[in-house]
Amino acid sequence: MTDSTTVAIVGGGPAGMVLGLLLARAGVKVTVLEKHADFLRDFRGDTVHPTTLRLLDELGLGTRFSALPQSKVDHAEITVDGQSLTMVDFRRLRQPHPYVAMVPQWDLLNLLAEAGQAEPTYTLRMCHEVTGLLRSGGRTTGVTYTSPDGEGELRADLTVACDGRWSIVRRSAGLTAREFPVPFDVWWFRLPRQAGGQYTLIPRIAPGRLLIMIPREGYFQIAYLIPKGVDGQLRARGLEALKAELAELIPEADIDSLTSLDDVKFLDVKLNRLKRWHTDGLLCIGDAAHAMSPVGGVGINVAVQDAVGAARLLADPLRRRAVTDRELAAVRRRRLPPAAITQAVQRVLHSRLVEPILRGENGNPPAAATALIRRLPWLSVVPAYLVGVGVRPERAPDFARR
Repeated sequence: MTDSTTVAIVGGGPAGMVLGLLLARAGVKVTVLEKHADFLRDFRGDTVHPTTLRLLDELGLGTRFSALPQSKVDHAEITVDGQSLTMVDFRRLRQPHPYVAMVPQWDLLNLLAEAGQAEPTYTLRMCHEVTGLLRSGGRTTGVTYTSPDGEGELRADLTVACDGRWSIVRRSAGLTAREFPVPFDVWWFRLPRQAGGQYTLIPRIAPGRLLIMIPREGYFQIAYLIPKGVDGQLRARGLEALKAELAELIPEADIDSLTSLDDVKFLDVKLNRLKRWHTDGLLCIGDAAHAMSPVGGVGINVAVQDAVGAARLLADPLRRRAVTDRELAAVRRRRLPPAAITQAVQRVLHSRLVEPILRGENGNPPAAATALIRRLPWLSVVPAYLVGVGVRPERAPDFARR
């Protein structure tokens, strides 16, 4: 089977779905290839940040998004010396939506898919797993794939890798990422809670342990940070050892609802970045270009901003069927600084906050920082801006607004 398109987007995650929608609204023929039959995967990043919420408004999707089941996080606080201290306050942002919406990622992706399918130049192919690249004269000219109907080829003027940190497209193109050390991995699981209301992120810290309770509709999504590389060792201790640790950290939670370690999902945390984001006919964005740490929950926001920036720069040359290395390099120049700065902040948090806690040291922030926040509470807007808005936020281009 052989077909053709102007842009082949590999991966139906946030970056791929946003890029596909924007380019289709520019009149570019787009085909998105997603290897799964649906978007239903547990413990994907489910944070929708203030700038992404504003983008949805600009795309005419804000009302439909607000109807989705969701919880809202408007600040994050810690307990220092027995007193609560707000360290991150999204309410101080000058944004139409000064909070982080916690929405199952599949709901967001389904919304973007429905909006894309309303455009005549948009095609979404589920159950299409990309297996390699097509090349001609040193240029990438499309992809090979498998589907329920068999093997096939999709030829394209431009192929965009949005297939995440384990990108098959990036690997097939021979692009290698620089890896940065990460001191932890994450266990994800759920514990029940009362639905409704507006909640804060709730970190729980003890020597050697760090846990974050993310409020969701009807349950807490738990991120339990563990030292890098000890997943198998900790699982060998059994479920009761984990439940004993949780009982100390979150005594108010229904720990007995966790009945099997099979319900505890493992995330191998990566932090890396490509030096070169493109080759002739191929571009990487989102996690395929720069895998983010879960610290701050900014990965989705950065990936979405990559997609908007790429659409802004590439829509016109793609309409003319004349995209060149110059335009592809411009995407990297625009989006590399936000990615690099965000990763640098994450690396500092890894070394100054997460790593000492996992070594068993005091988990409180530096006394000088907490004293400054108590004296000048408005400073809590600084981390809120870095997390909720980010470096170089992108606005929807005029051609995509509704």
